[in-house]
Amino acid sequence: MIHLAKEDIRHTLGKFLVTAMGVGMLLGIVLIMMGVYRGMISDAEVLLEDLDVDLWIVQENTLGPFAEASRVHEDLKYTIKSLSAVDKSEAITFQNLQLPLADRKLAVLAIGYDIYGEINPINPERLIDGRVLKSDHYEIVVSDKTFYKIDDKIKLGRNSYKVVGITHGTVASGGDPLVYISLKDAQELQFTYTNKRIASDRQRGIINKDAHLVNAIIATTKPAYNVNEVAQDIRKWLHKSVYTRAQQKVVLTRNVVEKASKQIGLFTVILIAVATIIIALIIYTMTLEKMKEISIMKLIGLPNSIIIKMIVEETLLLGVLAFIFGNIFSHLIYSKFPKNVLLEIPDALLLFVIVVVASIFASFIGVKKVINADPTAAIGG
Repeated sequence: MIHLAKEDIRHTLGKFLVTAMGVGMLLGIVLIMMGVYRGMISDAEVLLEDLDVDLWIVQENTLGPFAEASRVHEDLKYTIKSLSAVDKSEAITFQNLQLPLADRKLAVLAIGYDIYGEINPINPERLIDGRVLKSDHYEIVVSDKTFYKIDDKIKLGRNSYKVVGITHGTVASGGDPLVYISLKDAQELQFTYTNKRIASDRQRGIINKDAHLVNAIIATTKPAYNVNEVAQDIRKWLHKSVYTRAQQKVVLTRNVVEKASKQIGLFTVILIAVATIIIALIIYTMTLEKMKEISIMKLIGLPNSIIIKMIVEETLLLGVLAFIFGNIFSHLIYSKFPKNVLLEIPDALLLFVIVVVASIFASFIGVKKVINADPTAAIGG
């Protein structure tokens, strides 16, 4: 028996392929949206992986430096260090800055850390040029996304900073590049006021003590101790909020990027629904165009099951071709996006299953038309 779906597609091959490409572009955008979400989660974990610490000690009743403002005294690190369960302890700051470029400003997240301390947030594997910080003042390590080069000068606050190192793949949870400065410079940028503000405060009897504050204390525990128990002891006796690495990851993925991920998810669902509707309309239109041929087939005794099989096969083939074109389209454009886009095989397989199921449902509208087709229409009845 002649394969009806194959013969029917051959007669309208050009239209069929163009239609598949159009739907494929929609599916390609769906894959990009999934990749954006994966990229956001990956970016949120970069700093956690580079620091590789067990505990984050922050201001009481706050979620920490990534989700909301947190200020603790720098010397808290010595108190944490004195605990028998703690191996290493350091102070760290986080600050959003605008780096000056030739024609615009670039948003970055600046990390301030003690360059002589035991915990260094700069991952040596990410350092692609130059070196780490060696001076307490006026040196900076930047991401390659900032487009600065070694020995460039960057004006921040009242001082100029020399670029001594360049990293790759260092981004904040929001996708902004990371830069690294010494803790003293970071405290000056974040907590020290201008000379006029200091003079004005002194006239009011106010002395600025914020220069000794940081945003968090990070620590590692000794192997023999339970991290959760150590965290609970610090909460109880030092009256600070403490998050383990796993808890900090939850804060980043739920509290920081939760709304963005929900928005991406909603767009993805809408795009899949639109693609399903388009496939259904296309199949319905194609079915209408060959209603006379379908009537003739029914008139000569061809059973409905054969004709329905043709409609379903065409719909599935359209969906599969659209998925292939969507994959090609997404891989061609994903690198053009300003934020990290991760295209992963499990996401593609999930979309393929969704496309197959959606195509089957979309074929029902054409199948219904076939079942209701009147054989007498073939002879003008």
